[in-house]
Amino acid sequence: MSDEPKFLRLTVELTVEVLDVDALQAAALAEIRHPDADLTAEERTEQAELVSSDETGASALQWLIEPDHVLQLVDHINEIEPREAVLGVEPSEGPSEDEDEEEHDHA
Repeated sequence: MSDEPKFLRLTVELTVEVLDVDALQAAALAEIRHPDADLTAEERTEQAELVSSDETGASALQWLIEPDHVLQLVDHINEIEPREAVLGVEPSEGPSEDEDEEEHDHA
């Protein structure tokens, strides 16, 4: 077995339905304004404007997802070490038709 590093990219796609955009934005704004948020006053203003102006709720949701929550997908696996995580949230047309029919089991 070679000593070269081996990397695997894990791709997860999750579609969510936004039930209350205003409440989602309010929760994100509370995070942005929280004293523990590592943001300058200018960054707070910029991020608050971004969240408030995004009618889809994508910017708000991205603020509310903790990176540690995503890493919990692999935390229990001792044989790997997470090296990079990228999270993107974007508007969607909704679940794909075959997604509605699938069972959500792992194979």
